[in-house]
Amino acid sequence: MLNRRTFIKELSFATGALCLQHHFQELYSDYLSVEKLVILHTNDTHSRLDPFPMDGGRNQGLGGVAARAALIEKIRAEEPNVLLLDAGDIFQGTPYFNIYKGEPELKAMSAMQYDACTLGNHDFDGGIDNLAYQLSKHARFSVLVANYDFSGTPMEYKTRPYQIFKKGKLKIGIFGIGIEPKGLIPENLFGNTRYLEPIQISNEMAYRLRKKENCDLIICLSHLGYRYQDNKISDEVLARETENIDVIIGGHTHTFMDEPQKLKNKKGQDVIINQVGWAGIILGRMDFEFNKISGKKLVKNQNLSVSQKTGL
Repeated sequence: MLNRRTFIKELSFATGALCLQHHFQELYSDYLSVEKLVILHTNDTHSRLDPFPMDGGRNQGLGGVAARAALIEKIRAEEPNVLLLDAGDIFQGTPYFNIYKGEPELKAMSAMQYDACTLGNHDFDGGIDNLAYQLSKHARFSVLVANYDFSGTPMEYKTRPYQIFKKGKLKIGIFGIGIEPKGLIPENLFGNTRYLEPIQISNEMAYRLRKKENCDLIICLSHLGYRYQDNKISDEVLARETENIDVIIGGHTHTFMDEPQKLKNKKGQDVIINQVGWAGIILGRMDFEFNKISGKKLVKNQNLSVSQKTGL
């Protein structure tokens, strides 16, 4: 028969062993668990609030914020971790902007609960004062641009360089990069805004998000344009000349990409570039999975056609 001291000793040992086993089971389960993130994205929607008219044109019946909103709502009902992003040029292209100067576009995006956007050159078409006013009054989402210094202008404090979004157990770092305004934005519309070199700024932003904020995924919302024949900085150049960026969601060149492009950065690591044309006729969808053993992986990409039919 065990004496009391021996019994307590063996009971403590057994309890400790069970606790240790439970701890290792939790660690093992944590390493095997998979976190999923769905990224939805648009670019260069250009004030296209209504679908294209049924006039026999190539894009007839496509686009429109009602169908886009229905599609987004359906995906959110199916997926717990969704980010909705835009890569700029929200304004200009239909009478809605000519008359209302951006109000309905921003209200529509706010109603769809966009998480963040960056700025395109046409977003300055009503002038910097108008842009600042419209964002202040109607934007209920973050405007991210790291390489425009708005100090001393009406846009000061209306944007931020980056933001971290938490989705489930994931930390997603997002920053924005705007195109060089020279030749695209008249000086009187851009005001005293200072344009900063995008590669250096991108490296600084991505380094901070990766090394200091420990983000699981780093996204650049870019309005640089996908590719050029000359040496102009594009998304391809940005991908090759930077470190720590995982995904570039682009705009400006209205490029319809059938699937994302993978390039190697300065460290030989993959950078994913994607862009979905213009006018909101496509909603881009990228599904990522995260695991502590295998890391992050793009497991599915879809270009979702936006129409009244697909929106239902």
